[in-house]
Amino acid sequence: MHPGRDSSNRTDSIDKTTKTRKVLLIQGPGEKDLKLETLFDPDAWKVSYAPDNAAALELATAEAFDLIVTSARTTGAEDVALLRRLRMARLHTRLIILTERKVSGDVLNALRYHAFSFFSVPVATEQLRTLIEDAMKEPVWDDGIEFIHGTTEYVVLVVRCDRGTLDRLEQFMSESVALPKVENEEVAFAFREIVTNVIEQARIDSEQFVEVYYLKSKRQVTCRIGASGKGFSLHEALKEANRRSVEELSAILRREDESIPPGLGILIAQKFVDEFIVSEKGNEIFLIKYLPKVENEKL
Repeated sequence: MHPGRDSSNRTDSIDKTTKTRKVLLIQGPGEKDLKLETLFDPDAWKVSYAPDNAAALELATAEAFDLIVTSARTTGAEDVALLRRLRMARLHTRLIILTERKVSGDVLNALRYHAFSFFSVPVATEQLRTLIEDAMKEPVWDDGIEFIHGTTEYVVLVVRCDRGTLDRLEQFMSESVALPKVENEEVAFAFREIVTNVIEQARIDSEQFVEVYYLKSKRQVTCRIGASGKGFSLHEALKEANRRSVEELSAILRREDESIPPGLGILIAQKFVDEFIVSEKGNEIFLIKYLPKVENEKL
């Protein structure tokens, strides 16, 4: 499924021949301790600063920036409001939201209005650096994740099949999935393995999309990944993966010069979820994770 967005007349897209890119960091007094400017190579980036969102909007309206990073001191809701106004002035501006304060729904609204990414402080510097590098790889990026509809308990997305978009989706998921830390990491890990497997083994390219459904109740989380394409045989994939030793599979994961066996992602994902359901064709997969009962939880 393709959202069918028009990629013509994108005047704010990045020219790959441009030698110096421009980033706007929104930083108030006392925020230099994050040292975000160190993430940007001075030979490739010109770094500008704005003291608050209002000043950032004024600067970004007058001048096009390749990337804008918000202040951690503002709330997620304030940054989403900035994003909405920015997209009216500069439709394809890449905005990364940093915040110390978010509430339920902030991440979904960031997805809805096409934020490039969303990070709660403290930030894993290398992860943020990777997302910044991804931000500049493609001139047309903001049709990669389409928010169809949803709430904090039920979300439907359409996601482009490429690694950069998958990295962004994984970050959004880690911010929005309201689970205990261990369960959050396990669901995110299994989800990534499965989507990667679908992309690589179902012969899906970056011009195609997968549908992602996420449903959370008090007792479980369910993720459904549905894709077009030929799919693959679960039986044959698992047979191929089981033919190899654990040591051999681990070595393959560490190398980049050998293709990953089709069933490896499935084997890994199965260890982190409680139920794993695959359609006969192999291109529709459900991941189910049961949640521990919270003490003093009301029914």
